[in-house]
This record gives sequence, structure tokens and C-alpha cells, in this order.
Amino acid sequence: MKRQDPYQPQPQHKFSFGLWTLGNRGRDPFGDAVRPPISPGQIVEMLAEVGAWGVNLHDNDLVPIEASAAERDRIVRDFKKACAQNGIVVPMATVSLFFHPVFRDGAFTANDPEVRAYAVQKTMRAMDLGAELGAKIFVLWGGREGTETDGCRRADEAVKRLREAVNYLCDYSIQQKYGYRFALEAKPNEPRADIYMSTTGHYLGFIPTLDHPEMVGVNPEVAHEHMAGLNFMHAVAQAWEAGKLFHIDLNDQAPGRYDQDLRFGSANLKSAFWLVKFLEDVGYDGSRHFDAHAYRTEDYEGVKDFARGCMRTYLILKEKAASWNADKEIAAILAELSSAPKTTPAVGKYSKAGAAKLLAHVFDKDAILRKRLPYERLDQLTVDILTGVR
Repeated sequence: MKRQDPYQPQPQHKFSFGLWTLGNRGRDPFGDAVRPPISPGQIVEMLAEVGAWGVNLHDNDLVPIEASAAERDRIVRDFKKACAQNGIVVPMATVSLFFHPVFRDGAFTANDPEVRAYAVQKTMRAMDLGAELGAKIFVLWGGREGTETDGCRRADEAVKRLREAVNYLCDYSIQQKYGYRFALEAKPNEPRADIYMSTTGHYLGFIPTLDHPEMVGVNPEVAHEHMAGLNFMHAVAQAWEAGKLFHIDLNDQAPGRYDQDLRFGSANLKSAFWLVKFLEDVGYDGSRHFDAHAYRTEDYEGVKDFARGCMRTYLILKEKAASWNADKEIAAILAELSSAPKTTPAVGKYSKAGAAKLLAHVFDKDAILRKRLPYERLDQLTVDILTGVR
């Protein structure tokens, strides 16, 4: 009897892809498309074939920006039918506020009040579309919310405009009873020279200033933090600890490069491992969304290979994380690292008595320094597990 592939994706893994990912035709700033266009329905069929659970979309990935109301309704009806026939759900929707030239100076933060109003209107209609398809997460990526010269506006004015827009959209969701949770996505640069909310940390500082902070979290993306040379898992961990990890975009990226959107785990395998381990250890139960593209050299069979590879790598690393957690030598190292004499004062919630005890305690710094911190061994054990020799 043929053994079942342990790395075959299942619905409970909640793997999703965007229409714009599998439908990416390989166009870049220096070359035209290398793959023919395919319809949203064909993408849904492809996702079902490779074993994905969900499909996400920008409004104009599905409905052309100039479509009439009748055309829009027909397109949506056909798409819902395709999703139902293929067992694919729509967990997240978003809006394109970056592609059309009208957004050349940004959307919510643009200087022109008419552009800002249009951006909010377009987002409301994208929310209507997502709600009709069953989405409960709405991602906002400020693709052109930035500058080439800071002479164009005061940066604090941009923050105020962004807050005003997000507050408006939260109130619209409440009024329409959509039940959305908004996930804000950061990026340091590209396509503007400088983006206002450039890291996940910027958004975590911004969210408490909103009228409905409970409705708003973040959507960190691997490539966007790695572009700036940052540790993505640390950003995810801070978002999780704050209760704001509403969604996540998985791909890969070489630090310091343009936005590459590589197959998950294909560039920084150890970083991908720590990320998967963190998500699985804390019990993250949201979508594992792959916002990545197949190589420009591929045809659509290669695009399927790319999609399968994203999911397979995640599941392999999930298995490796379980092995890491079960390893007795690793467990012993971790226990020793956290050990201390029983007389060590506890530092937790402040109390007057506790503070007095801490101040009176005499620390033996030489004894503390004699304690080993075997991080070299710990890291090599991790490499051994990842390379399959342990």
C-alpha cells in the first residue's frame, strides 16, 4: 500500500494564496509578461488541484476597475460558483490603492482631497465585495502612502489622514455589520522611495490611537521586514504578544533587495524555521497566506510546483519544529539556561516588600559568569535537525 505523503496540505492547515500570486504573469520593470492571462475561475481550479484551502483577492483582481454594476454582479456570481465547486473559501479581501495612476501621490494620505475621498469610496466597495464572498479579514497595504521628497507634506499630517481613513472604514464595517478585522500591512520602500508605515512596529504604535483599536491589527509579511534587514519572527512575536496578529503573509526575500516575493523558505530556511516554530508553538489559528510569485522562468505547471512548494516547506518545517521541541538535549539546555539559585528574588509584579527584598539581595556576579550559555551547541543542534542528520 502506498504511504500517504505526510506533507500533503489539508484544510485544517488553512493555506491560502492570492489571485495575484498564482495569476502573476511574470512581468517586471524590465520585461513583459511571460505567461498568458488566466481567469479567476482557472486560478481557483488550480488552487484546488494543489490542495490549498483559500483564495484571497484585491478588488480589481476579480472585478475590473471600470466594470459596470451588471458586469460586477456577473463576475462575482461566477467566482462564487467556482469557489463552491472547488471547495475553496475566501478568508481575506483587500483593495488596490496603488495600481491606477490616480494614486500616484498615495491614497489615504494624498494631498488632493478628491483622491482621498475616492480611495475611501473604493475601499468601501472592496469591503462590500469581500463581505459578499465571506471574508472576515480586510488587509490594508498603503502601497503608495509615502514620498520621494518630504517637501510634499508634513509627515504628521499623513499620519492624521491615515487615521481618519481607517476610523471611517471601521465605522462603515460596524454600520454594515460586516464583522471585519482590519489587518494593516507595513513595507519599508517600493514602489515609493519611503513609505510612511514602514515596519510592523510602526503600525503597532499607530493602532492604539484609533477610534476602534480592537478592530485593527497587523498583517506582517516576510519580505517586507527582510527588505529592511529585520528579523521577521521578532515582528510577528511582538504582534502576537499584543494580540494584533490578525493575518500573515508568507514568502521569502534576500535582505536588502527589491521585493522578491520568493517561494516560502527558499532563501532563508533557518529564518523560516523559527517563524513556523513560533506560529505552531503559540497556536496561531489564522490563515497561512502565501503572498509570493513563481519564478519568471516558469509556465503554469511551474506555478503549480511553486504553490505546492510553499505549502510543503511549511509542513516540513512544522515537523522539524516538533522534533526540536521533543529533543532531550535541547530541552536540557533550555532548562539549564533558565535555572537560578532558589534565593534569587523574583522580579514580576511590583510590590514594596518585593522591591525591598531585591534591593537587599547580594548577587554573586562571578558565579553568574561561570554559568555556561551553550548557544553554539544549541544552534548546531538546530542545524542538525534541519539538515536531517539528527
